[in-house]
Amino acid sequence: MKYVYGFEKLQVWIESKELTKNIYKITQKFPENEKFGLISQLRRASISVCSNIAEGVSRNTHKDKARFMIIAFSSAVEVVNQLIISHELDFITQKQYQDLRKQLESITNKLNALRKYQISNQ
Repeated sequence: MKYVYGFEKLQVWIESKELTKNIYKITQKFPENEKFGLISQLRRASISVCSNIAEGVSRNTHKDKARFMIIAFSSAVEVVNQLIISHELDFITQKQYQDLRKQLESITNKLNALRKYQISNQ
């Protein structure tokens, strides 16, 4: 059986990975002239969420782990901002926007809880 890294067991990482896949699928339908604009920004920010969770879990101290959860949280908020703009430009539907916001709300709530746990265990 293959080795499973600690971050792969975290629900918040699983959800953020799913968010990234959804962002990739949705941005495929964005206008071509957004390739280096919102498409790139949304994809990079969403990947940053799950990547920082993965990297943070591997850190040695709780303080360092918490710092990476803060970075992941900030990237999630960046995605929210870019989704608002995408929605207002009619690049995504109201349903897509609401579904992605729900995913992000769940992710940011879990990131806050994980960060608080890590800080309290310093």
